[in-house]
Amino acid sequence: MTTSQTELAAGALKLEIDGQVATVTLGRPERRNAMTPAIWHGLAAIGADLPGEVRVVVVRGAGPSFCAGIDLNLLTGASDETVASADDPAFDEQVAGYQAGYLWLAKPQIVSIAAVQGHAIGAGFQLALACDLRILAEDAKLCMKEPALGLVPDLTGTKPLVDIVGLPRAIELCLTARTVTAAEALLLRLAELVVPGDELDAAVADLVAALLATDAAAARATKALLQQAQGHTREEQAAAERRAQAQLLRSRLPG
Repeated sequence: MTTSQTELAAGALKLEIDGQVATVTLGRPERRNAMTPAIWHGLAAIGADLPGEVRVVVVRGAGPSFCAGIDLNLLTGASDETVASADDPAFDEQVAGYQAGYLWLAKPQIVSIAAVQGHAIGAGFQLALACDLRILAEDAKLCMKEPALGLVPDLTGTKPLVDIVGLPRAIELCLTARTVTAAEALLLRLAELVVPGDELDAAVADLVAALLATDAAAARATKALLQQAQGHTREEQAAAERRAQAQLLRSRLPG
């Protein structure tokens, strides 16, 4: 692992690796884990340096909230960190760097799980959406807050949101910036499971164990195949299944 402890500390992140499982914890509970550029860069560094043996990544927040969204001090100028203005030539590159902290969570080599308690607002909601699976505590509250702040959601959350809930509901959720309870999130398929808060850790552990029980090569190939499905016709996906099966079986032939 080459991500330095200094780099993680700068972003208030904690990384624990136990064999095939990595746990990433947002560590600013006094700010409800509000996001900063240092956190986004730290997340990107974790993704870039993740050991190849890791198969499952759990993302969680320290304290009572998963993540309350962007640190509003960044918008008011009260933060020690700065972001480029929209007319700065570096703006696009800077935001792409932030997005890199989210995009790696969809890699076929891993399955990512968001363990969400309390608030998952704006950038925090998008972090949960960046993960493959979401387990929510009963007190979880989800909200796409950016439009209410005069911004667009730009941390990779719009595509998974539309993919999960459909375009009309995604428009409604974003443009009203209303709060979605855990119970509604389950109905909207934004959560795979909702549990009492004191059962969240056990529910995540059970899911991790079930995922690791599946053959690693088959899991990687299947996730990659499923990720292609929405953009394919049935015939195209059938052909992709044949290719994936042949490639998987060939990889197991002796010699």
